[in-house]
Amino acid sequence: MLLYDTLERFEKKFGHLKKKGLRINGLKMIDPKRKKHVIDVSRPLIFDNRLLPKSFEGLDVKAIIHGDLPNEFQIDRTKPDWQKKEYIWAPERFEIFVDRCGPEIKKQLGNLTMSRDEMLSALCFGDYLAHKEKTQQMVKEGKIPSYASN
Repeated sequence: MLLYDTLERFEKKFGHLKKKGLRINGLKMIDPKRKKHVIDVSRPLIFDNRLLPKSFEGLDVKAIIHGDLPNEFQIDRTKPDWQKKEYIWAPERFEIFVDRCGPEIKKQLGNLTMSRDEMLSALCFGDYLAHKEKTQQMVKEGKIPSYASN
């Protein structure tokens, strides 16, 4: 089947990232009506997202984060409507984490000369400034809550 051939080519091209914590979970149908599939992957928080494409041969690449999250991303998800009060991927959380753990992040990513901005983009879905702009727009539209330090 063509989709599985695409997945196989994706694995050949990006399989080396498994050494850095990437898991290629396979194909996933996200819209049964339109029969829309994605390449489903997961990765640790400390991972250079700039190495992964947003799409591959016409299929979107959907990544989720696996493993434990550091304190900056800890949210009590047992509270009712927690998602209306806190946005786990707020840009400020990434900034605080990078400022606290910069040397460790550089070491884990294998680049001791990374700048703060490079670390933010690596961790923050590939483009920190784009994520920050998108987040600010979603806050303005009332789709997500603004960041409030505890």
